[in-house]
Amino acid sequence: MDAFDEDHLTVEDLKARYIRGGLGDSVVKRRLEDVLQALLAPIRDRRCALARDPGYVLQVVKRGTARAREITETTLRDVRAALGLFALN
Repeated sequence: MDAFDEDHLTVEDLKARYIRGGLGDSVVKRRLEDVLQALLAPIRDRRCALARDPGYVLQVVKRGTARAREITETTLRDVRAALGLFALN
């Protein structure tokens, strides 16, 4: 709860009640689930929006792949040069 719930006063109250024995696991778990669901809602919404536009997703993947390839080729060239290796083409 400390990591996800921004309402620190409520978390401290829940902890105190739990330690005293006046609060069951199910209440704490329900609170944590509510907090996590709220935290994940924008992520789920964004995923749904992206799912409606597969062309855009494919475009992003292709751009990312091309960029990663450029970086990899540059890194490999630098490593080969540093080690005195050469590529057989």
